[in-house]
Amino acid sequence: MNLLIDLLRDMALASVPAVGFALVFHVPARVLKYCALGGAFGHGLRFLLLKTDMPIEWATLIAAGVVSFWGVWCAQRLRAHPKVFTVASMIPMIPGVPFFTTLLALIEIQHRGYSPELLATAVASGIKTLFIVTSLAVGLALPGLLLYRRTPVV
Repeated sequence: MNLLIDLLRDMALASVPAVGFALVFHVPARVLKYCALGGAFGHGLRFLLLKTDMPIEWATLIAAGVVSFWGVWCAQRLRAHPKVFTVASMIPMIPGVPFFTTLLALIEIQHRGYSPELLATAVASGIKTLFIVTSLAVGLALPGLLLYRRTPVV
């Protein structure tokens, strides 16, 4: 029961930045609810995958891919561009904490001087941030790579 409440809270909170960025991108008002659903569903799926002890990079890739295919499906039904749904839905999955940790460690190195612990923190958090952002980009590109090809995959 506690997992369900945590999942619903995570999904509700993830829908807020998805709608906020959709408004910044001038998404039509009639599709804002789909952006909220995409953000909530993507972040909720990643939340569930993380609960199964999957690494955050792989969970982000899977969630981003599912949301991208869902966005293509919605775009065909509502006669809109797929990026209207997918880009705003990806925003809640941007790795803010690892990026912030990287920056803090780099600032501490610059302020206090070099230490192996700070450098290890900066490198580990930076690599994690890089892989999560790459997972978002690849997941966002999956429908274009698989569905809109002029030549067969094989």
